[in-house]
Amino acid sequence: MATRLRLTLDFASPEPYYAQLARQLRQAIAADRVGPGHALPPVRSLAEELGCTPGTVARAYAVLQQEGLLTGRRGGGTHVADVPPHMAPALRQAHLVNEFERTLLDALARGHSAAEVEAAFGVALARWRAMSDTADVLLTHEPATDRLVFVGSHDVSVEVLLRLIQRPPSSVPVTATFVGSMGGLTALGRGEASAAGIHLMDPDGQYNVPFVRYVLPGQSMVLIRLATRQVGWIVPASNPLGLAGWEDLARPDLRLVNRQPGSGTRLLLDLHLRRLGRTGKETPGYDRVVDTHLAVAEAVARGEANVGLGIYAAARAAGLGFVPLAEEPYDLVVSASAYETEPITRLLTTLRGAEFQGVLSTLGGYRVEESGREVWI
Repeated sequence: MATRLRLTLDFASPEPYYAQLARQLRQAIAADRVGPGHALPPVRSLAEELGCTPGTVARAYAVLQQEGLLTGRRGGGTHVADVPPHMAPALRQAHLVNEFERTLLDALARGHSAAEVEAAFGVALARWRAMSDTADVLLTHEPATDRLVFVGSHDVSVEVLLRLIQRPPSSVPVTATFVGSMGGLTALGRGEASAAGIHLMDPDGQYNVPFVRYVLPGQSMVLIRLATRQVGWIVPASNPLGLAGWEDLARPDLRLVNRQPGSGTRLLLDLHLRRLGRTGKETPGYDRVVDTHLAVAEAVARGEANVGLGIYAAARAAGLGFVPLAEEPYDLVVSASAYETEPITRLLTTLRGAEFQGVLSTLGGYRVEESGREVWI
């Protein structure tokens, strides 16, 4: 019997209908309102109930299947997957980050500065701590030591690394959740991850270190270089629009597919929009959101968009064109306390090995000469 959920669509919202539906279902799974094996409504019946097209529901289900939250087969319906228990907090955290971003954007739209918003949040948090007897449990979770729990930004190289780590004879159990770079750092700080994957550039052009210090102040961390990767426009194979640089963000004929809030790729795009004096509202497709580089490439390949910011390896895997714009370091962040655990030792051995680096060289778009380099903070 299909599980009944309170699902609604805000037809006046700029957020795509399928993304609204996927977000609500993701939240329901994270909050345990539906559990493993629960059946979701058939596509057509839910579309009729919500007043949308069946394609909207099907696309939302497909997004969550790609994330590993739903499972389904032809004729057998769609069910909630057997999500590992540690993933629910990560999903809740991803939702919380999105909620905070919406609050921030709303405050900025009302004329407040970013400094005013930050100060107001600090005051509110201080008041809560003064009234709460439980504030001291915020960062007391201990990360798993018997498995590798990865939370953070998506990259093809991460998928390669995690597959190799799980291979016998010295396999390590692995779970991965792709929630963007900021979501990864937050999960790491709360003890819900043993490694976070990040690629975050500040306005001065410095990567990763400033964000670790800001999000995890006073905590001993190590940044481990995974690879340096090419980032650019993923476009149809012939690049019919002739895209060539960041200035193309001002073109009216773009139909963009974007990454989720909190991802390093989204932050990089936003930085260049600001440098051009533009906003997301002026960029067609800015609110069309997916969660991985491969999903960006798939959207372009299906003709749902004619450009997306992503990595070369994803464009090549989909047989698409690629316009290089920048190189950026992708780092893994690990706490000092977890550094000598077996999962991290196995990760480092694999990362520095010839097989992993050879696969990345074959994929293209990666430089591996610094893979395994460590920076302690």
